[in-house]
Amino acid sequence: MSSNNVRKIREALMMSKAELARKSGLSTLTIDRVEAGRPCRLGTKRKILLALDLSIADKDRVFGPDAAAADGTSPSGVPGAA
Repeated sequence: MSSNNVRKIREALMMSKAELARKSGLSTLTIDRVEAGRPCRLGTKRKILLALDLSIADKDRVFGPDAAAADGTSPSGVPGAA
């Protein structure tokens, strides 16, 4: 499990887990898992970024530079390409 900055950014925005869940269309359980560093799908990351009013380009800052490797894609975003 890798660490990420979702909780820190959410709290800096004074947003509750429930509010992030509602804005992203995800469950609070999913938010808990993501904040704990559990792996998640690219679509989940995209929903969280947009709910935090961030761009997709911010994914490394939020989820860490190895975010793509953790979900089975290469840094180029192509599955299996290293």
